[in-house]
Amino acid sequence: MNLQTKVNIDTPDFMIDYNSKLMMLGSCFAENMGGKFSYYKFGVDVNPCGIVYNPRSVANVLRLIVEGKEFKQEDLIQVGDKWVSLYHHGSFSSTDAGECLDKINRRLERATREIRSLDLLVITWGTAWVYRHTGKGVVVSNCHKIPSQEFERYRLSVDEIVDEYTGLIGRLREVNPGIRVLFTVSPIRHWKDGAHGNQLSKATLLLAIDRLREKLGGVYYFPAYEIVLDELRDYRFYADDMLHMSSLTIDYMWERFLYSFISPEVLGLMNRIGRINKAVGHRPFDPHSSDYQRLVKNLLTEIAAISRSFPSIDFSEEERKLNELVVG
Repeated sequence: MNLQTKVNIDTPDFMIDYNSKLMMLGSCFAENMGGKFSYYKFGVDVNPCGIVYNPRSVANVLRLIVEGKEFKQEDLIQVGDKWVSLYHHGSFSSTDAGECLDKINRRLERATREIRSLDLLVITWGTAWVYRHTGKGVVVSNCHKIPSQEFERYRLSVDEIVDEYTGLIGRLREVNPGIRVLFTVSPIRHWKDGAHGNQLSKATLLLAIDRLREKLGGVYYFPAYEIVLDELRDYRFYADDMLHMSSLTIDYMWERFLYSFISPEVLGLMNRIGRINKAVGHRPFDPHSSDYQRLVKNLLTEIAAISRSFPSIDFSEEERKLNELVVG
């Protein structure tokens, strides 16, 4: 008996492994999947400007990265006692302009280096609705609690998104000819737009992605939105607000992504890394016991073995924690 409507995922012409370099941009879904990649020690950069939700703001971030933009104080605005960037999430804000600029420029500098050698750029759009700051003339990534009368709110059209990304992907391929772009649409509903407004927004995003795939090579789609709505159509898969995904759903989505885009040849290594992470995160009753000390030394030996075979995998933080636990 089949009790699920299984969503088909197109077989890609590439596979992700530990030699792959990835960047993930966009909404909370990008953060969730990026967190999984980070946990398993893949080479991934997640949201260099923080969480962004709409296609125009993601495009703005990509242009900052490609152009190697260096922010100056005149690029910031002061809201209350904080300095903020309209292109960045609130996590970059600070009461000190210098600190804000330092956080912004360090992350952008790293992303600009990485974009030139990326294998895969994963973009997750959450909504087609945007907020344009009328004074600055820019669609913002975050409103930073600026009064609503300073913004114009509207929904992007399919044509606007397709035209912008056709040019933008072309620009990306000037600096990195081999880059592939994988789009997803966040399954998180933007309920403040209303049920119908949310559906119109998601439909706009889906149509734009479909058009981009028709026009451009090396553009792919992962049906996160469809999987949650069709395979997991039950409120037990949602968090308490009934809008965001539960941890169970995130794990399920990761599994669907894993078996679609990640090379089967690295699954064994992922399991080894997962066991190491779990053991490092465990807090023993008696860290000085001979059994636990033996476990710590075995973990360090396992890390050393993996590092010899895969020098690009960074275990520095895990090694630091384990070495602090070694007695004698």
